[in-house]
Amino acid sequence: MSFWGKPNKDSYGGVEFWHSPERCGWLNKQGDYIKTWRRRWFVMKGGKIFWFKSEIVTPDSIPRGVIDVNNCLSIKGAEDTINKPYAFEISTQTDNQFFIADSDKEKEDWINAIGRAIVKHSRSLLDHDRGDYTSN
Repeated sequence: MSFWGKPNKDSYGGVEFWHSPERCGWLNKQGDYIKTWRRRWFVMKGGKIFWFKSEIVTPDSIPRGVIDVNNCLSIKGAEDTINKPYAFEISTQTDNQFFIADSDKEKEDWINAIGRAIVKHSRSLLDHDRGDYTSN
């Protein structure tokens, strides 16, 4: 699966996005192809950020898209970049995606939550990749 776009079941990574999210809420997201703004319900859990058309999320819900936090290089405010209040940007090696929150507090809460997830998941990758050099 590509970084942006419609996910398939494999891209969920076994994450049960329908209950106990680490963070959830409404954000406006710019379309991938047609650059209009659409209001979507976002759910962050297990190193993934999912978005849906509705806040009613069940095991049968199909996300409109998913972002794997492991692919995120940075997250930062973007009001000046796109000239819209409460905007922020997620960057990867291949793409930048913009989002708009409903308030400055919501924007900061999302930036902090996603930033923490990026750090947490990058640490777990480093721990996983670190070999045991003490054994023969």
